Amino acid sequence: MVTQLLFGEHYQVREQGDGWLKITCGYDQYDCWISKKQYHKLSEQTFLKLKKHPAIYTSELVQVVSDKVSQTSFPITIGAALPFLKDKRLQFDTYAFSFEASTFSPTKKRFAQDIVATAFLFLNAPYLWGGKSPFGIDCSGFTQLVYKLNGFALPRDASQQVETGKPLSFVEEAEAGDLAYFDNEEGKIVHVGILLNNEQIIHASGCVRIDRFDHYGIFNADSKKYSHTLRVIKRLL
Repeated sequence: MVTQLLFGEHYQVREQGDGWLKITCGYDQYDCWISKKQYHKLSEQTFLKLKKHPAIYTSELVQVVSDKVSQTSFPITIGAALPFLKDKRLQFDTYAFSFEASTFSPTKKRFAQDIVATAFLFLNAPYLWGGKSPFGIDCSGFTQLVYKLNGFALPRDASQQVETGKPLSFVEEAEAGDLAYFDNEEGKIVHVGILLNNEQIIHASGCVRIDRFDHYGIFNADSKKYSHTLRVIKRLL
């Protein structure tokens, strides 16, 4: 698994295989595959409207959405999209849902303290390659989702995210909310985390955790050694 689609996210079908579809995710233009069992076709009119409609997301870790057509309910996680939400209802094409919990519309960008507060919601969430939920999340899924919930759109992978923002010259310049990127021996960006200050970082590695940070990289208190080598710090705020 390279990524996850959360409830309400739209995508475009690029290819059809034997039981699988190659798709491009609408939010970050990420290419991946899904099972045809998970495919729900929308009219072209609705799809185009979704691309232009202001985003609304659920802001609680886990909540329930109700399918008014099938009379069933199911859980959705923080950051799930709620297309065309109005008066606690989502209705488009043949679909109709109700949702009564807290939401967030990222029409206005938030501040560093908001980034940090959102990041803390995911503390101890288990690591899952390609994951984008509190039940399993990877390093770039974590940073993408945290920034998404605060009005900033990031690409999906760490190697793509590093192309955004303004680089800092020294670790001492780092502030809460900055993104730190780490590379491997070949120089490829393989990890990303959110700085809490210039001495601590919150990131997904085994789980979402807080570790010591300096100009060498991330020092893991459990293993008593550096787990990631710092490449660059970027500021988006």
